Amino acid sequence: MKKIVIFASGSGSNAENIILHFKNNQKADVVAVLTNNAKAKVIERAENHGVSAIVFDKAELADGTVSRKVNELQPDLIVLAGFLLMFPNEIIENYTDKVINIHPALLPKYGGKGMYGMKVHQTVLDNKDAETGITIHYVNEKYDEGAIIFQATTSIEDCTVPEEIAEKVHELEYRHFPEVIEKLLSH
Repeated sequence: MKKIVIFASGSGSNAENIILHFKNNQKADVVAVLTNNAKAKVIERAENHGVSAIVFDKAELADGTVSRKVNELQPDLIVLAGFLLMFPNEIIENYTDKVINIHPALLPKYGGKGMYGMKVHQTVLDNKDAETGITIHYVNEKYDEGAIIFQATTSIEDCTVPEEIAEKVHELEYRHFPEVIEKLLSH
């Protein structure tokens, strides 16, 4: 059975969707959720499904504590699902092509430091884009610049507020993220 480790910083709706997708799946299992936010709803979501939630701080991310914990878990894939901190190079180097992220826009547009959540959707709206989407990509040492694995688009011509865009993007995330993870693990 393949092992998935998820990193998240907030609500954890994508993390929970992934946990549920693999809950009764014979191919893979989510073995832990790691978060840098002790108040993140992702902790409750993970624990409700019997997945251990591990909380750490920025110092532990920087000093190698988190890297050692990841090595103990021996994941086949590390999934960033709303994780907002720069991911440590040490983990990226130890897990080449095994660290992926999801971004709520069509990269290379609207990526980079500080571009997450509603900030992305507001920018898309401000630029009057006719469509947006999601990008699932490998993680490298720069925000949102790793090789693209998968993109999906949706029309947003009828959207007048960023929350409407967010809803359409979430639908794409929930539909495609678990499927892409499963495909990556079957190689």
